[in-house]
Amino acid sequence: MKAKMTVNKAFPVAPVDPRIYGSFVEHMGRCVYTGIYEPGHPQADAEGFREDVKALVKELNVPIIRYPGGNFLSGYNWEDGIGPKADRPKRLDLAWKTVESNEVGLHEFTSWAKEVNAEVNMAINLGTRDIDAARNIVEYCNHPGGSYWSDLRRKHGAEKPFNIKTWCLGNEMDGPWQIGHKTAEEYGRIAAEAAKVMKWVDKDIELVACGSSTSKMPTFAAWEATVLEHTYEHVDYLSLHQYYGNQKNDLPNYLAQSIEMDNFIKSVVAICDYVKAKKRSKKTMYLSFDEWNVWYHSHAKDSKNEPWQYAPPILEDIYNFEDALLVGCLLITLLKNCDRVKIACMAQLVNVIAPIMTDPMGNAWKQTIFYPFMHAANFGRGTVLKPMIESPGYDCESFKGVPYVESIAIYNEEKGEIVVFAVNRSQDTALDFTVDAQGFDMKEVLDAQEISGHGIKDVNTNASAPVAPKQCVSAVKVDKNGLQAKLQPLSWNMIRVAVQ
Repeated sequence: MKAKMTVNKAFPVAPVDPRIYGSFVEHMGRCVYTGIYEPGHPQADAEGFREDVKALVKELNVPIIRYPGGNFLSGYNWEDGIGPKADRPKRLDLAWKTVESNEVGLHEFTSWAKEVNAEVNMAINLGTRDIDAARNIVEYCNHPGGSYWSDLRRKHGAEKPFNIKTWCLGNEMDGPWQIGHKTAEEYGRIAAEAAKVMKWVDKDIELVACGSSTSKMPTFAAWEATVLEHTYEHVDYLSLHQYYGNQKNDLPNYLAQSIEMDNFIKSVVAICDYVKAKKRSKKTMYLSFDEWNVWYHSHAKDSKNEPWQYAPPILEDIYNFEDALLVGCLLITLLKNCDRVKIACMAQLVNVIAPIMTDPMGNAWKQTIFYPFMHAANFGRGTVLKPMIESPGYDCESFKGVPYVESIAIYNEEKGEIVVFAVNRSQDTALDFTVDAQGFDMKEVLDAQEISGHGIKDVNTNASAPVAPKQCVSAVKVDKNGLQAKLQPLSWNMIRVAVQ
């Protein structure tokens, strides 16, 4: 089979905001405790954070991390995580029915984030808290000094402000499962008022309002429109959340789920632009897809968990090869929409539906989904070029005419290269793939890596990682017709080409 992608230097989508490669750390399961933080571990630093985990997070090159939730957020008192650890209260976390020790709080997490070269995307509780708590935490984090909360931060050892510039106004407030669940009107009002006072404390912060928890919610679209009616001129982003799974064990349909993500994004863009037109606003609303991933492997196991444990294993999906392929397709979809999606957070970073896994007092290791994310975050920098793709396709349960190839090209002017990401969805046929990069002079192949040749259910473990990239430079060349590549059946591909 043959497929072709045509891009042109004169037709960009938009520059990539690096925050599109963000992640998410929630006080949930083993994400924090025995994940990023484990005092007594052989590789723990002086503060109790695992050096082996820090090294893997740096390898992923995550620029921003959403914190501290998630459903946990809607019952969280941020003041519980400041001051001497010995004085911090243990709380029942009603969201996940666990016990929260508050050993890790604002100071510890912001310090850790700085060590892994990430900004903090801080979320505020609008479930059980109000706008007073919202303004206070901004003052604590960002005001230089001379006020009650900023001076308390300095008393607790942080002379300089944390200077957190991205903030989420609550979490999934449309969900009946959420502590403090609200109607769109109720949430829209409190989010607008919280946004106002937070920006009065620090005019330079950016704010994310809650969109629907998923596109399947019965209130979807109406929720977004109502919330934006209240918040449009006060916030900078609207959130999207969506998880994907292969519960029916239908691979062709599963690998097409990126089409659903694309439809979701375009629907929310349309709603934002409707409110913009209705308000006669000159402002464009951008999107924060701040929860996305594959999530379904752990459902049965989690249903058997006993309540009120400390850091129990929750949502510990063990990902396989087909999951890595879908994650690759989802990353490409986010990049295709980078003109409006400026922030995205793979949920989560460690242990909880995560690319990184740890064993308590043991090793840290890479799941299959680690690699396409690593490739994208490290090499998908620059300007996305609008892709015109010609590809044979197939029909499946949910979609018609699914192209076998999913691909995108990014021009990195600083490095003088074009980076191509591509997935071949075909189970049994290699694709002769051509990239016609108009307006560029392709010089040479700098790097080419693929993940291919595995059983669709193959997994990585703490003992071995068979599902990993391998060099495939011999299968790629450049000539007068552009880039020529052989995409193996069921493969993720990353190709870098020097251009002039």
